[in-house]
Amino acid sequence: MPIKPPITELPIKTAASGFYRGFTKDVTITAKLLVGGLVIWAVAFPDNASSVLSGLNSVILATFNFWYVYAMAFFFLTCIGLALLPISGRLKLGRPEDKPEFSRFSWFSMMFGAGIGIGMLTFATGEPIYHFQTNPDVIKGAVEGATQETVRSAYKWSFSHWGLHAWASYAIVGLALAYFSFRRGLPLTIRSALTPIFGKALSGPLGHVIDVVAVVATVLGVAQTLGFGVNQFVAGLHRIGVGDWLLTEAGDPTKAAIAVALLIIIGASTLSALSGVGKGIKWLSNINMGLSFALLAFFLVFGSTMFGLQALFVGIYDYLVATPALLFTVWNSDGVEGSVQSQLASWQGGWTIFYWAWWVAFAPFVGVFLARISKGRTIREYVLGAAIVPSVMCFVWFALVGGTAIDLELSGQAQGSIIGASLSEQLFATLSVMLSDGLAWVFSVMVVVLLLTYLVTSADSAVLIINTINAAGDEGPKARPHILFWGAALALVVGALLMIGGLGAIQTAMIIGALPFSVVMALMGVAVLKAIWRDGQREKHGLPIFDDEGAESAPAE
Repeated sequence: MPIKPPITELPIKTAASGFYRGFTKDVTITAKLLVGGLVIWAVAFPDNASSVLSGLNSVILATFNFWYVYAMAFFFLTCIGLALLPISGRLKLGRPEDKPEFSRFSWFSMMFGAGIGIGMLTFATGEPIYHFQTNPDVIKGAVEGATQETVRSAYKWSFSHWGLHAWASYAIVGLALAYFSFRRGLPLTIRSALTPIFGKALSGPLGHVIDVVAVVATVLGVAQTLGFGVNQFVAGLHRIGVGDWLLTEAGDPTKAAIAVALLIIIGASTLSALSGVGKGIKWLSNINMGLSFALLAFFLVFGSTMFGLQALFVGIYDYLVATPALLFTVWNSDGVEGSVQSQLASWQGGWTIFYWAWWVAFAPFVGVFLARISKGRTIREYVLGAAIVPSVMCFVWFALVGGTAIDLELSGQAQGSIIGASLSEQLFATLSVMLSDGLAWVFSVMVVVLLLTYLVTSADSAVLIINTINAAGDEGPKARPHILFWGAALALVVGALLMIGGLGAIQTAMIIGALPFSVVMALMGVAVLKAIWRDGQREKHGLPIFDDEGAESAPAE
């Protein structure tokens, strides 16, 4: 059977004039209606919205937990395999003469800031502290919670959630998009990555559905990130003395505090988005990376350094040894309340499945962004920069920052003040135990500023990516009204869901929205594997593989 030429054209109809000039109206309007409907439903019928979302969430966690686990394992193995194999690792995401647009520092800064920057400030303390008290090894009775022997298992599970799995899910989307956009000349939008499977059918309704699913998943994934960030930002403002009006008696952000925080964040991010990737986003990314290193250096010098370094190296070893088994582990409840199996299933649903859904929902945003800034890099360099290096950076944060918090609790110096604090407060509580009141205030201000820059970077990047998908991959028609709409939409989604059920409501909506896109991501992985293999065959036979080498459009590859 002769090898068909690759598809190098994928016509996507966009409006030639009017308000939606340059945008695919079917995608843009549908996505706006879905997101707008979610906001109106949450605000007008909060009890019904909370009940329905909660019910759907329970069904998904009970029915599709295996799917999330196996899908993430596929992304992980695909990325690592493509990087290690010589035939694929040397391939460039672009033509042979293409050079990277950004320096390695700016490239890494933008990836890290857009990917998991906020999570480092929220979870680098909170997750090791939580797993220090309970984790699957504690549930099984292998170790005793909140003791020295629990530290190793706490880091094994923390690293498993923030390591190669997370970044591989981002990397697979960015890799597929970059491959088809920069080697084939296809639009930089989600549907392009499925051309080896569906061919020219993606120009029509099927492609529109895929892009709409990606936009909705992006909004909900970014909303989850912003929700954590807003809570911690408000907690930080309260810590530095802005006012008691920020928190309720229960310690949760007030509605006024949520509104003010979102106004600041979305206002700044919209201004940054209007300036584009090469200006505002790059500038902010470099600032927050510099502040991140400054804060990390502080913990390295003044924190529990030896404890943290031991946790780092031993934790990485334990994580790598456990990874082959963890890749495919699924725990299902046996229906007996309080049994070990039910506790394991509950823990996995609340942590692992939640994280896998979060990374999947965040993947269209981060993936398009990674592709946008990675032209000219080889697949091996891309995977190293987009998956392995950020994973190690996460491990360092968790070991030094979270390790200091655990050590302060083990030594008795914290006296339960860190463990007893809320997730949003734990980093600030750690600083308060380590430092005098004056210095703790100074570093708390640094954390608040860092939170703001990460939040703004994530929000403005998300707005630009959403508009890129809506505009059929064209970065040109970034009409001001559309930037303003999606900035406001992000704020309203976060605010509405926080007000009807807090972070739990955002988490539930995100898990539901991530499910259909996880199917798209699995197909993207299959498509890029097929494309790389077929291009290898074309190269052997001297056939064209790039978009300007005489290849003609074909029904499918």
